[in-house]
This record gives sequence, structure tokens and C-alpha cells, in this order.
Amino acid sequence: MKRSDPNLERIRLKLDADQRLDMADGVDLFNTPDLEALSQLADARATALNGQNAYFVMNRHLNYSNVCAETCLFCAFGKRSNQEGGYEYDLDEIFERTADLDEAGITELHIVGGLHPTFPFSYYTKMLEGLKKRHPRVTLKAFTAVEIEHLSRLSGLDIESTLIELKRSGLEALTGGGAEIFADRARNQICRTKVDGTLWIDIHRLAHNMGLRSNATMLYGHVETLEERVDHMLRIRALQDETGRFLSFIPLVFHPENTFLRDIKKASDEDHLRTIAVARLLLDNFEHIKCYWIMSGIDVAQKALRFGADDLDGTVGEEKIYHMAGSRTPQELKRNFLIELIRKAGKTAVERDTFYSPIWMDTPDALRKDSCVRTETPVPALS
Repeated sequence: MKRSDPNLERIRLKLDADQRLDMADGVDLFNTPDLEALSQLADARATALNGQNAYFVMNRHLNYSNVCAETCLFCAFGKRSNQEGGYEYDLDEIFERTADLDEAGITELHIVGGLHPTFPFSYYTKMLEGLKKRHPRVTLKAFTAVEIEHLSRLSGLDIESTLIELKRSGLEALTGGGAEIFADRARNQICRTKVDGTLWIDIHRLAHNMGLRSNATMLYGHVETLEERVDHMLRIRALQDETGRFLSFIPLVFHPENTFLRDIKKASDEDHLRTIAVARLLLDNFEHIKCYWIMSGIDVAQKALRFGADDLDGTVGEEKIYHMAGSRTPQELKRNFLIELIRKAGKTAVERDTFYSPIWMDTPDALRKDSCVRTETPVPALS
């Protein structure tokens, strides 16, 4: 008979007593050899918060340019001006590329790009204004905290005033990217000149205080320690205590291929599932933990629904950032594929908007009215 992990049993008792987990607990969760028991703990917490619901959104990604003034060692997306592989969309091209959003049933546009050295601030405000005018029902979820700091320098305004102008132009939520890992030791190795963890937190606090919502991310599987992962989650938890405006937490697994850190071995699927589970248990004030299938892979994303995740992101479409880093997942999944993926995990598929308001929920009646159409990619059965 397999012996139970005493640390996991101790943590289980804390959870049963509604006691908040701390740094030591987080590290013990990462180190437990009993992955099955960890999964059960995390799944129970997710079920307590969201029942059997697993969410997705009809979204589209718009990566407006990969020309970037920064050089982050973990990034395969950014290019210098005139470097091979660099691109930039003018406003007319952006509006043309997004012309079919309403026809395609898209409810969220996810907008991020490089820190372009010459685009004026008006490029970003006119982009938001033009998109919102053309697609008033589509939520504009745009920019990382790193982009916001860059736009502040472009505009000559402080960060709060920059956010006010962007919100006035149509910005409705921040993407949550650019967090990477907050710990200075690791951050100095992978993106030394980038916005630091303290400023990332401050920018999101400002956004939250003016009514904007955002996600929170963590890039892991590079040079960080387990303690630094837990520290990152606890800092985000503290801001959520303060503002309550984060929508979801998204652990992002590092893809070393095509980066300056290509010699690092990519984190295992087990590590990704473990990280999802630890996040679900540590982040007691987050309603939603997302497994971003673009980075995890479809099979792992489905399994993550049993490790505390309750959201798979969405349909995505034309994602560039992680595919340039070596991701071999599709660039888009069809709505019916996501529904069937969730069904086969034993969960209830819920189509949501950006803010987790349900648009459609899977029911026995829906099974008849919305039967799944097979796509070229077969939907795995969860083992």
C-alpha cells in the first residue's frame, strides 16, 4: 500500500480548516511525490468554486507587430527593425484582418505586440477606437504591463494618465502578460532591462483601481526555483486581496526552442500539471485558473481540467508569439472541438465572455442542438 505524503496530509488539514497556505506549503506541494493526491486536492477546490464547469471563449489574437526595442533571452517573437522575420501591421491592415470578427462569433480580441520603437501613441489609440467602432460587441483585451509602460513613455504621460487615455479609446481589460517571474535573481537573467515585478504589480493596481480587469500570468520552466514560483503566486495573491480585479491566473510554460535559452530542457507535462494544481490551491482568492492550450498542448490542457484548471482559453486564431518559439499546437481550435474536449474530460463546457459571464452552457438539450463536428485534429479521450 502506498504511504501518504505527510506534508500533503498536513496541507489537506489546513485546507479543511480554511487556513491559508504559505510559502512552505507551496514548496511542499511542488515537491510532493503523490501527484494523484495533489490532483484530487486541486480538483476538489476547483469544483467547490465552479462546479463541473470548464470555460472557453470565442476569441481571436492580434499580434500587431513583432518589432521590439527590448531583447529578452526567453523570447523568440521580438525582432529588431529591418531584421529578417520582423513585421508590422498598419491600421488599415489591422481593420482588414479583423473585419470578420462579428461574422465569426468572436466576443474577445486579444491584442499584444512588441515594443515598437517608432509607432506613435496615436497608433494605439486609433487602433482601439477603430476596432471598437467597427465591432462594438467585441471586448478589447489588450496590452501587457510592459507595453503600458512603453506607451507611457511614447505618450509623455504618466502611467495612470496613459491607462485613462487607452480606456477612453476602447481598452476594456489587460492581458496579464509580461509578468514572467517576479524574483529579481531570475528576472535579471532572462529580461534584465524589462519592467520589474514591482512595477508590473503597480500598473495592474492602477488599472484595477480605474475599473479595468486583467489576468495574471507566470512564465516558468527556465531559470527560476520552486521558491520563486511560489513567491510569484503569493505576490499576485496579495494584489488580488487588495483589488479583487484579476479574472484568472495563467501559468505559461517556457518554450526554449529558437530562444537564447535554447539549451534549457523544456518543463515536463507533469510539471505543468503540478504547477496548475499548486496555483489552484495557493490562489484561494482567484475564481479561475487557466490552462492555455497553445503552450501546454491539447492533451495536457484536457488533463489540467482534473488538476484544478477550469478554463482552456479559447479559439485563439493566428497566434504568433509561442509558435515562433516552437509551439507545435494548432493556431486555432474550433468551438465544437473545445466543447467535445471538455465533455471528454467529464466537465460541463461553458462558453463565456471575457468577464466570465456565461454565453452558452452545455446541457443534454445542447447535445442535441449543437452536436460536435469533428475537426481534422482528433479529440483525445482523457485517460
